[in-house]
Amino acid sequence: MTKIHILHENSEWTAPLLDALASQGLSHKDWHLGKNGIVDLSAEPPEGIYYNRMSASSHSRGHRYAPELTGAVLKWLESSDRKVLNGSRALELETSKVVQYSALRDAGIPVPRTIVTVGREAIVRAWKLMDGPVITKHNRAGKGLGVHLFHSCEALQNYVFSDNFDFPVDGITLVQEYIQAPEPYIVRIEFIGRDFLYAVRVNTTEGFELCPADACELDEPSCMFEDSETPTQSGKFEILNNFEPPYLSEMKKVMRENDIHIAGFELILDATGTAYVYDINTNTNYNSTAEDRAGISAMENLAAYLGRICEASENEKKS
Repeated sequence: MTKIHILHENSEWTAPLLDALASQGLSHKDWHLGKNGIVDLSAEPPEGIYYNRMSASSHSRGHRYAPELTGAVLKWLESSDRKVLNGSRALELETSKVVQYSALRDAGIPVPRTIVTVGREAIVRAWKLMDGPVITKHNRAGKGLGVHLFHSCEALQNYVFSDNFDFPVDGITLVQEYIQAPEPYIVRIEFIGRDFLYAVRVNTTEGFELCPADACELDEPSCMFEDSETPTQSGKFEILNNFEPPYLSEMKKVMRENDIHIAGFELILDATGTAYVYDINTNTNYNSTAEDRAGISAMENLAAYLGRICEASENEKKS
């Protein structure tokens, strides 16, 4: 049986997938790349298919160089003609919002106006170019790291030159126009095998950290996907019925052209109804609370998809 190798750096996020693979009788191996690593480029990689789940926020869990190690592993696998899902190009998008925005624009998908800055003074100068409310965020982030909203240049400047300023791990801070939504929510569009699975509506009244993993309920108390209910009937996050994603064909194009097979696209609507995509998550996570209410499991769907890839690989070898 073809083995499925899972490349990652967060065991809590990966555990539900490993359980789903086991429940479907699929042979798999857990490859944690947040630990000490060694790759012999002259050796042949083990047979099987490889699924990359490396996260841009790995440095926030003490795994500063896990993406770099993963990049080396992916190049090794690809040069050895192994089947890789979310390969080295997908990792580039995961670890750089600048790369994401270029890919989105190339596909004709609107993104918020964004200025790339390095250094505190440059961040303040970017405000003057925007002349309006802005959001700052890290270029390599995940979990909403470094995301702050500023309605005045004075507030931005006070933050940037304070001891509370959060330095991005790659040195790049993005200054982005603030898209004012008529209602406080964003929508995340989930794809498995480049097919639309579902959309989840996320209430953003408590902040910008949008990590959907169930583990956030345990050790990320400020995470937007924390499993506590808001006064609304559906809670903080809700899988939407009969939702037709904007830019569906364009998002699929982004995935095809950037070696992405599994991803979540996050978007926000302005007062006119125009949708802006501001993030692509190639290490996508899911929340079981919302899924239980909707009667769907993305991890079960993902495991089944990986099983079909294995079956296709085995049939190809026989032919």
